[in-house]
Amino acid sequence: MTNGLGGYACGTVAGANTRRYHAFLMASLKPPVERMLLVAKVDLSVRYLGEIYHLSPNEYAGGTVDPRGFVHLESFTVSDGVPVWRFGVADALLEQRIFMAPGANTSYLRLELLRASAPLQIEFKPLVSYRDYHSHGRGTQPLQVAPQPNGCVVEAADGAPLYRLSVSAGGYTAADTWYWNFLHREEFGRGLDALEDLWGPGTFTADLTAESPVFFTASAGNSASPPGSEVLAALALRSQRLIAALPKTAPPWVQTLAIASDQFIVQRGAKSAASASIIAGYPWFTDWGRDTMIALPGLTTVLGRFDTAAAIFRTYAGFVDRGMLPNRFPDAGDAIEYNTADATLWMFQAFAEHVEAKRDPDLLRDLFPILMAIIHAHADGTRYGIQVDPNDGLLRAGEPGTQLTWMDAKHGDQVLTPRIGKPVEINALWLNALDVAVRLAGRVRNSAEKRFCVALRKRAGDSFARFWNAERGCLYDVIDVDGGTTHDASVRPNQIFAVSLPHCVLPPEQMRAVVDTCARELLTSYGLRSLEPKDPGYVGRYTGNSWQRDAAYHQGTVWSWLLGPFARAHYRVYGDAVQAQAFLTPMAQHLAAACIGSVSEIFDGDAPHIARGCFAQAWSVAEILRSWIYLDRKKSKP
Repeated sequence: MTNGLGGYACGTVAGANTRRYHAFLMASLKPPVERMLLVAKVDLSVRYLGEIYHLSPNEYAGGTVDPRGFVHLESFTVSDGVPVWRFGVADALLEQRIFMAPGANTSYLRLELLRASAPLQIEFKPLVSYRDYHSHGRGTQPLQVAPQPNGCVVEAADGAPLYRLSVSAGGYTAADTWYWNFLHREEFGRGLDALEDLWGPGTFTADLTAESPVFFTASAGNSASPPGSEVLAALALRSQRLIAALPKTAPPWVQTLAIASDQFIVQRGAKSAASASIIAGYPWFTDWGRDTMIALPGLTTVLGRFDTAAAIFRTYAGFVDRGMLPNRFPDAGDAIEYNTADATLWMFQAFAEHVEAKRDPDLLRDLFPILMAIIHAHADGTRYGIQVDPNDGLLRAGEPGTQLTWMDAKHGDQVLTPRIGKPVEINALWLNALDVAVRLAGRVRNSAEKRFCVALRKRAGDSFARFWNAERGCLYDVIDVDGGTTHDASVRPNQIFAVSLPHCVLPPEQMRAVVDTCARELLTSYGLRSLEPKDPGYVGRYTGNSWQRDAAYHQGTVWSWLLGPFARAHYRVYGDAVQAQAFLTPMAQHLAAACIGSVSEIFDGDAPHIARGCFAQAWSVAEILRSWIYLDRKKSKP
């Protein structure tokens, strides 16, 4: 569950935290960054018919699991995007829901008694901390509590924001208890520190009756928390509106993607008409320029969220510098990073789809000069060696020690996939950016800029034939590597964009060969491999410590977001929308297999293609959703 600020609540179906990122309240103190864990979890126990039933398990160092509350879990589902648990204790049945208030660092736990034959009392025991979401809290912290009606206020340190814990009905008993050595098994598996200490500020008790659900609330900030029932109703209404924006033929799994789309749209900075961005992925990414522009059409435009799209464009336009969009906004006040050769070019594609779907003359008027400044900066040369080569009109990019494309793995000072030279997808994007610029210049009647872009497009389009690898019957991944004359013949998925993007200069037989090569060597049910398995550098499992995972990131790991471009490219060359759409349907099973209701960032290259990386990735959700809608509309045409 997310709150539109960068904060979130997440955990496991069983109830035990298995990651440092699992939290009942992970607050974003400077939206959408500076995320701090305030409440790790809320342990529940029930007193009923003279017995105490613990519903929340915990795992400790050494593997001890105590209590084993999952034994009482009868079912789990997601309703309107909200997770729902049902617990059975004796002849009683309880329902739990966890959700967040949009626009506030506030989390709710709602308990409802569905049946019982005697009075039932519930006890909430929050386990709290105050630490950065990438770290673990170890040892005691200077946490203090001040009792209030129906709850308390927790103060972490001098100057730290206060946060409130409360129950809608019942009482609070203060305590000062530390609990040691919680184990986060997923962090252990990633070769990282895996132990956490948490503080218990007390217990909250309430009588639970069938007529009156009880809400436990954790909230950071000065404003009063809205009633949980109102928030829950608003979330249900929002989900139904997102579903209503879909084609009537959309199956339930596509409706789930539409609901998930809202999780990634966040406020950046102070709340205003132009303060929106997109979180690249949960639980650990912030907002990235590349991910934002790739995901924007699928999260906003195809769902008719035009005001949100416009706000995102205006936000990022304000950060354009030397003709480049930011690559990444750091978490803790560091300088904005501009090491990207493709984020800016993806902006042209996202903007073109927006203005084709929604007439927006004010936005076009404001952004056209910025877009043209970007074209000129690339033609003249900007950071990191990004410049049009006067010899062939293609775009070259890269310097030693930097990673500029989406294949951006870096460990320490070592760039693992540098791709210095003229990467294939960068030049496909450059051609398409020029094509968009030509069309936009025509709409604003700027003939000089139109002529300028037409000339650049013609020169680059004529030279794009240099990417054809006749020996392999596909496209080179990078030509003129390191500024020389050699070409990288690695079979990678980057070539698919030469066919999936609207402006394609390849002849039909080469377009089909590219799609066939990707289908034969790279396609899985969950995306495209980042390198063909025949390659000596292929790594089929994304496992191990940080170095091992970084080394595998783009050396065979499957990327789910690439499934969308592949399906669209397949339709382009074969014209069968039903068949192309079928490449997307395995995601229906995945939506119930990892992060319930969302799409993972990556998968192992080797079967059974275990989900890895961020468990909820913006461009994965967006590209699959966008491509399904695009192909569904193609099916409906004669």
